[in-house]
Amino acid sequence: MSAAADALAEYRPALRPRVLLSDALLDGAATVHLIKDTDSGSSFRVGPKEHFLIARMDGERSLREIGEEYAREYGRRLDGARWQQILRMLGTRGLLAGADARTPAGPAAPAGSAAPATRPAGPAEPARGVLRGSVRLVADADATTARLHRAVGFLLAPGWLVPLLVLVVAMEVVVALHVGELLVDARELFTNPVLLTGAATLLWFSTALHELAHGVVARHHGGTVAEIGLRWRLPVVIMYCTVGNYLYLGSRWQRIHTALAGAVMNLLFLLPFCALWMSAPLDPATHDALGALLLLGSAQAIAMLVPFPPLDGYRIVSQLCGATGLAASTGTYLRLVARRDPAAADYPRRARTAYLGYGLGSVLVLVLILAAVVAAAHHLLTV
Repeated sequence: MSAAADALAEYRPALRPRVLLSDALLDGAATVHLIKDTDSGSSFRVGPKEHFLIARMDGERSLREIGEEYAREYGRRLDGARWQQILRMLGTRGLLAGADARTPAGPAAPAGSAAPATRPAGPAEPARGVLRGSVRLVADADATTARLHRAVGFLLAPGWLVPLLVLVVAMEVVVALHVGELLVDARELFTNPVLLTGAATLLWFSTALHELAHGVVARHHGGTVAEIGLRWRLPVVIMYCTVGNYLYLGSRWQRIHTALAGAVMNLLFLLPFCALWMSAPLDPATHDALGALLLLGSAQAIAMLVPFPPLDGYRIVSQLCGATGLAASTGTYLRLVARRDPAAADYPRRARTAYLGYGLGSVLVLVLILAAVVAAAHHLLTV
């Protein structure tokens, strides 16, 4: 072995501390891992074999040791040229600690070894500015979320969370049992501008808490919040909270909890109003307005769980399927199946199950939504 080859074999590469690696995700027929540089916000995809190597670059193991692990796992050894390609790819992207000084020189990685990826963890970063439809509300969103977590994070402990969820379920049972009455209340609410303005204000405040809940739960699981702000497409103005490392949280269930947090917060917000509606001595107009608020707020929370992009329900289903770009991949696969294209057979069983399940589930959800709208309209027209 030459001195240069021996030096390469003893090189102990380390990823920079702020580089994140995702779990394995379906992407079409392939399985990929996402790698993100949190300093620049850029991310890209690699295959399972590349991820196997990159995940072991901890500064402790040499390339020789990593190569031996790779050979045991995949039955082949990497030569010096391939190591040079991988290191050059990571170094030119700025992902290796001390890349300029420590990365051995070598040829650039071949095209396709690490395909660029979009930012999959939530919506794309908005163009900020008053005239661009978006503005930041706080200078340091992560620090703000940390303070919120210190104040209310105790509610995420099972001793608090379980009773609150039981109350939420009980409230939704009450709403379901009185849905006909509440539909009439909602219709009447739209004829009273003063009460309608009050209900709309409360629902908007609920959406703000919805967004902050995503951030607090992400922070609880070790996540970071990149931005908190307002976005508008007049006349609609909404608050947003961007979790910068959503897809890189420690486990699938932590990501599901983070996505689910917003809708749960919407429902928790309704609990005191439900108590007033059920037990407080109110005049008829206020009682009916609270009933309408319960129905509209519940519908708002449930709507966020519909499994279509960019809603929270879509993120939850994507995590259950272990996929990135689930909707697009499902559309591509189902078109191949409809055309009886042989390429559909190249999809692994896990991908076929996920895409067929999501496609059929989406149709079922659309049918249920349509049935609910028709039933609500029929009820309002007949009372």
